[in-house]
Amino acid sequence: MRTFDKRAREDKRAQKARDKAQRRLERQTNAVRREPEIVSASDIVGNLRSIEEVMQSLEKGPSREPHSAPTIPTKLFVGSLSDETTSADLRAHFEPYGEVAEAVVITHRGTNISRNFGFVTMADRKDAPAAINALHRSELDGKIIVVNIATEAR
Repeated sequence: MRTFDKRAREDKRAQKARDKAQRRLERQTNAVRREPEIVSASDIVGNLRSIEEVMQSLEKGPSREPHSAPTIPTKLFVGSLSDETTSADLRAHFEPYGEVAEAVVITHRGTNISRNFGFVTMADRKDAPAAINALHRSELDGKIIVVNIATEAR
């Protein structure tokens, strides 16, 4: 590499740096100081209701039904069931504690004999804790049953 080319590149780089510093200095000295613009709340968010209007609407209550999120079902495991317990019996036992979406007693595939456990799906997850607290270690068809939140099979 020739020394002349290297010096030319270095001079060009230095000139660019000087030009940039000069432009920055000009911008700082020529900058126009602007005063903040004064705006009202209605300019920013539109027309706002007065405090009196808001208080009146609160006293009247909501004008329409509030939006609610859809319910989330919860599946409960029910163990230690009697051989005679049916899905209808299981549903009837859980219904006082909330809406039951599904109640199933698991049976052996070949013989259709109860495997002594089942699942109850509560329509709303908020009902599940009350059902567990009330029915865990309760009696159903002469047997003490176990009620827990169902977990995935492993």
